Amino acid sequence: MSQHVTTLFEFSRPRTPARTWRKLANRILMMLDVWRTRRMLATLDARMLKDIGVSRAQARAEAERPLWDIDPYL
Repeated sequence: MSQHVTTLFEFSRPRTPARTWRKLANRILMMLDVWRTRRMLATLDARMLKDIGVSRAQARAEAERPLWDIDPYL
């Protein structure tokens, strides 16, 4: 099944309460994981940032983003 057809099928199914709660729980866990990753990014020194190709300003900007500021399609 193509990605487009799968996406259309996803939207056509009614959401069950269990499925909705599961999706919410997964979203919260993802947000916490992103928060931890951003905190770790903020602790990297200049050498480590250079290794991953990120400037200090970019790392600071990413680390300061709010917890809920993530890609909605993740």
